[in-house]
Amino acid sequence: MKFFQRLGRSIMLPVAVLPVAAILVGVSYWIKSAAGGDNVVTTFLAAAGGALLDNMPLLFAIGISIGMARKTDGTSALAGLVSWLTVTTLLKPETVALFRGVEASAADPAFSSIQNAFIGILCGLIGAFCYNRFKDTKLPDALSFFSGKRSVAIVTAGVSLVVALVLYVVWPIVYGGLVGFGEFIVTLGPLGAGIYGFMNRMLIPLGLHHALNSVFWFDVAGINDLTNFLNDTGVYGVTGQYMTGFFPIMMFGLPGAALAMYVTAKTKRKKIVYGILLSSAVSSFFVGVTEPLEFAFMFLAPWLYLIHAVFMGISLAISAILPVRMGFGFSGGFIDLVLNWANPLAENPWIIPIMGVGWFLIYFLVFRFVILRWRLKTPGREDDDLVDGSDGTASTAGTDDAYLATAGRFLDALGGPANIVELDNCATRLRMEVADVALVDDAALKRAGAAGTMKPGGTSVQVVYGLNVQFVKDAMERIIAGTASVPVEGGSGTAIEAGAEVGSGTAAGSGTSTLTPPLTTIVLRQPLAGEVVPLSEVPDATFGTGIMGPGIAIEPSGDTVVAPADGTVGHVFETGHAVALVLADGTELLIHVGIDTVEMRGDGFENLVASGDVVTAGTPLLRFDLTKIRAAGHPAVTPVVVLNNEEAAIVLQ
Repeated sequence: MKFFQRLGRSIMLPVAVLPVAAILVGVSYWIKSAAGGDNVVTTFLAAAGGALLDNMPLLFAIGISIGMARKTDGTSALAGLVSWLTVTTLLKPETVALFRGVEASAADPAFSSIQNAFIGILCGLIGAFCYNRFKDTKLPDALSFFSGKRSVAIVTAGVSLVVALVLYVVWPIVYGGLVGFGEFIVTLGPLGAGIYGFMNRMLIPLGLHHALNSVFWFDVAGINDLTNFLNDTGVYGVTGQYMTGFFPIMMFGLPGAALAMYVTAKTKRKKIVYGILLSSAVSSFFVGVTEPLEFAFMFLAPWLYLIHAVFMGISLAISAILPVRMGFGFSGGFIDLVLNWANPLAENPWIIPIMGVGWFLIYFLVFRFVILRWRLKTPGREDDDLVDGSDGTASTAGTDDAYLATAGRFLDALGGPANIVELDNCATRLRMEVADVALVDDAALKRAGAAGTMKPGGTSVQVVYGLNVQFVKDAMERIIAGTASVPVEGGSGTAIEAGAEVGSGTAAGSGTSTLTPPLTTIVLRQPLAGEVVPLSEVPDATFGTGIMGPGIAIEPSGDTVVAPADGTVGHVFETGHAVALVLADGTELLIHVGIDTVEMRGDGFENLVASGDVVTAGTPLLRFDLTKIRAAGHPAVTPVVVLNNEEAAIVLQ
């Protein structure tokens, strides 16, 4: 599943440019139909939009190669392009005809459809694989010019040759099977129309839907639905049944899905996903170009796409049964609906908007329920969200050096950059996969500012740091990539004292350049209704063994966390499962509702304050659904810990 999430995020890169292109083409088509032919404006708009839409598979090859590569620098993009050019050139009809010693027109028609989205995605994956595998290849001195990244394109071309040979045999079989299948389901009436609608959507990721469409829309099997409708040469009440059902879904259903994805996106990600979802919905409604929206979730949440395909099939089946018929020349959008409204073969077109309203509600309600119920990773709900600094946690130039110093020490203690295979972070800790766990020096990590180290098993290593762990992780990545260097000890960016960090506190990597004097007792009001238990009873080593700091825990009976004392909100977690406070005396508190509840991705949690808010004792901080936490299988016990004073003891009033 992690692979498909990465693939989905990678696809978003080229998909982001498609909605505007689709609108340009649609407006051009509209003007052309209204004006009765082409003119300078329609030609210009069509060419501008077509430049991207006609080359969507190529965009996939490049974009996916960039997105799936580790620490890509553009070499992976070149590899994706090399793979695309190699495969599509070897398998284009003219080349295949030369292989077989026949005229180009006699080549298998399957190869005329070789430039499709599936091939683009495949070539992008080949490029990314070759980049990840061979970018650090070292060759003998005589061939050193081709070492490293220069070897990537060469290897990619070789791998693509092998893939092209496989496709040379397999592709005609796949294509022919689709055409035969289409000819069979024609005999099934409305049920066949429904099966066609379902298969049409299911084949979109592979780019093979065009082969199926040709059976129903053109004169491959004698149906010729699209041409007969536009030319008024079909049968009233029959012609158009393989096109009508697309209108309600494209114009209303998918925009409903876009709205569902927007309202379920994480609060800090809504602005980011708003643009892509809105523009995609607009292009789907007006133009009937759905790929920008469909590719936005088909790989991130494949179950949603399966539901979408089922709905499309149902829509075509219902449309075939009802006395409603409509056709299109471009796609099932508003423009085609308006232009073909008066077509002699159009039957009761007014029913389409009514059906559409129903589909809008169905898509919105079903998508919203499924996304929240199964916590699907639709746009704006991904695991590795980017930090935009909008919560006030962005570091200053002065603290950058301190984070770089800590990052440098951590890398040394972890066995060096070469020992880091994967690097990520959660709310308070670095999460890594290393090549050799034996090279990890726990004591050195502690001296460098880590609160503790955990080794869950295998090659996994976790370094507990604190609330500003994101900045240390970013600094580590910059050092590994060679875009930053570790500050010289004792200079303007001297490393931080062991156990202290930059920010508003000290030890445990919580973030300050001065140590808070040890406190004997910290008197607080109870922040959450429930039974107070020792911290040692928390079923998580990070809290239970005191790595994060001293404190207490509460088995909750209430649903609202309140401020235990006067202070300032230091950090609000986007998922709503935890909140950090800085009290008036500088004490840093972390209140963490439940164990591993970050995995719930905000479902059942509601933030009631924002970072930087000044609060008094009793101010509500966050609200949670205890039933949902337990239903998700997570312990609800809530640690309340002091982050910046190992000698502190919490006493409740």
